[in-house]
Amino acid sequence: MPLRSFSIEDGNLQSKSIITTRQKVYSDLDLTFARAANNDVFKKNDAAAVKQSVKNILLTNILEKPFLPDFGGNLNDFLFELSEDFDEEVIEDTVKRSIQVFEPRARIIEVVATLQPDINDVKVTVKFQVVNTSEEVVLNVSLARLR
Repeated sequence: MPLRSFSIEDGNLQSKSIITTRQKVYSDLDLTFARAANNDVFKKNDAAAVKQSVKNILLTNILEKPFLPDFGGNLNDFLFELSEDFDEEVIEDTVKRSIQVFEPRARIIEVVATLQPDINDVKVTVKFQVVNTSEEVVLNVSLARLR
C-alpha cells in the first residue's frame, strides 16, 4: 500500500471544498459622452457594454485604428464593391471573424447578412451571448450609401 503524505496547509482532506465563482462585471464608457448628474461620464455595463463594443468593431474600417491595422469589420467596404465579387456568406464570415478575434466577451450564436446591391444597402443582424451569462443580445447594424 502506497503511503501518502500531506502538508498541514491541506487541512482536513476528508471534507469537501466549497467551489465558488466570481461574477465578472463588464463595463465600458458610454461613447455618447453624455454627462451624468454628478458631472461624470455614463458607463455601460454587462450586455450593453459588449453590444456597444461589437457595434464599434463592425463599423470600424480596416486600417482606421492606429497600431491595429487589421481591427474592424470593414462593412463599409461592402457598400462600394461590385455585388458579383461577394455575397451574404462572405459578409457573415467577415463579421464572425472580426467578433471572434476582437471581442472575447461575445460568443456568436447567429449572423445574418442581407445585401441589397441595387440600393447600396447592407444589413447585418448579429445574435450573440455574453460570456459567463445566459443573456442573449441581438444587434442590428444597417449601412446605406448616401449617394
